[in-house]
Amino acid sequence: MVTQDVIEQYRNVLFQIATPSGTGTGFYLKEHKLIVTNRHVIQGNNEVVISARNMPKSMAKVVYRDSIHDLAFIQISENREMPLVSLAAVERHPREGDPIIAIGHPYGLKYTATQGIVSKSERVYNNVGYIQVDAAINPGNSGGPLINAHGEVVGVNTFIIADGNNLGFALPVKHLHESLIEFSQKNTKDALRCNSCSVVSSIDELEGGYCPNCGNKIDENEYKPKPFQPTGVAKTVESILEKLGRDVRLARMGPASWDIEEGSARIRIDYHSNTRFVVADALLCKLPKTNIAAIYEFLLRENYKLDGLLFSINNQDIMLSLLIFDEDLNMETGVPTFGDLFKFANHYDDILLNEMGAVALNREED
Repeated sequence: MVTQDVIEQYRNVLFQIATPSGTGTGFYLKEHKLIVTNRHVIQGNNEVVISARNMPKSMAKVVYRDSIHDLAFIQISENREMPLVSLAAVERHPREGDPIIAIGHPYGLKYTATQGIVSKSERVYNNVGYIQVDAAINPGNSGGPLINAHGEVVGVNTFIIADGNNLGFALPVKHLHESLIEFSQKNTKDALRCNSCSVVSSIDELEGGYCPNCGNKIDENEYKPKPFQPTGVAKTVESILEKLGRDVRLARMGPASWDIEEGSARIRIDYHSNTRFVVADALLCKLPKTNIAAIYEFLLRENYKLDGLLFSINNQDIMLSLLIFDEDLNMETGVPTFGDLFKFANHYDDILLNEMGAVALNREED
């Protein structure tokens, strides 16, 4: 199978998964109607935010957790037409030197694919044999598929060696096969794998929080995680967003990061505790090849009119930004200030696109 075809096929089943802790990757198995990812990506959450190509952000339920193999399954509430991707048969375990492709959303850079080879077909870590690869796997890749030359999933990208040079590890697909079978036997109820006896039980089968097979005490956070509660500046930011009618669950991209779409504009909000500034950047559109001087003049002129907001250009990207020192952030001033940013971001994006010839961003990929 041609590499470009493999990448294009998997781009259409790849999901970005966001929680209050950060982001990761997952991939959809049409046959099972489940998104596969790593447990550490969804850890501590019953619901996560998912988004995919041509699919807006939505909430989805975590239905399976496996701490031994670092696996998790997420259920989509709606039926969506997505391509069928195949899991490699257990006997097609990759060998040293076999070419592979890892695809995911490292550092939030969506649909990033890296090629390499299998460095070692089995590297044992915590009593699990992983596939070691030299393809670049970075934070955010976790939960993405490892694909062979036939376009089949041979593993789930799971972890890297810190400060290592292209030392990536993927869970072999045989463990995914096992988990899918064992999960289906529970009639797709919420389930987990006991970290002591390795038996999969539905949550309903837990007896007072103990494994019904071996009596091991299950960590309550595995089957009844507590809802995320922001504190400090993050709590203030979320209170402001809620006051402005935004769903903070869908906006969260980490403990101190939020992503909001406002019309044709996208707004990223980050709290930098080291500098103590809350920064909100509305990414509008791109500079065209012509009429650049008129756009610069327009932006400079508008900067004089705006109170607390500022236009800037980063390479080709036109941005409208807001900068607030954390001690100055409160509901009284924050609600109208962020409200202006949301309103003007969409307003100015329309002007720049429709009247000044700016270039629209490719929202599918950003």
